[in-house]
Amino acid sequence: MQVILLQDVEKVGLRGEVVDVARGYARNFLLPRRLAETATPAKVAELEKRSGLRARQEASTFEQARELSAKLEGTELRFDVKAGPTGSLFGSVTATDLADEIWRVAKIRVDRRKIDLAEPIRKVGRYAVPVELFTDVTVKVPTLVVPEGGELPPEEPAAEEGPTPEGSVPAETPESAESSDSGAAAEE
Repeated sequence: MQVILLQDVEKVGLRGEVVDVARGYARNFLLPRRLAETATPAKVAELEKRSGLRARQEASTFEQARELSAKLEGTELRFDVKAGPTGSLFGSVTATDLADEIWRVAKIRVDRRKIDLAEPIRKVGRYAVPVELFTDVTVKVPTLVVPEGGELPPEEPAAEEGPTPEGSVPAETPESAESSDSGAAAEE
């Protein structure tokens, strides 16, 4: 017996497929649970028509997504945020902030869940944030996170300065703690 699957059924097929199953399996399991419907010639023709329309829709949507990706690659997002002297932010730049900024700058709606940001940005610097516009269409959006009232150094020194503040912070912190402790000890 041929049936059209309305949902994915393990070891049988995927949603929208026309499959051949045993009569008892269809009558006792698939049909009562509304996992499938009987495949009449009219329903099969309607299914093929819908799949053809869906293929054309996806092709046009894919082309639109490629156009949007070209536009987004040329767009640079800039965030002026409060930051400490070591470059760490007071707060963070999240996927929602990025989606709002993309809308403000380029007038392109992007779902925050499509922005591939493992964790929020918490340091000043240059970032290439991947954004999925459509299946198989991903664009890296250049993003600058800049301290308020300041500028980022040129790209080459930024690479050299990256490890320096991290390495110097722990070295300065114990020394400043020791000098303040020794001053307090000398006064006692």
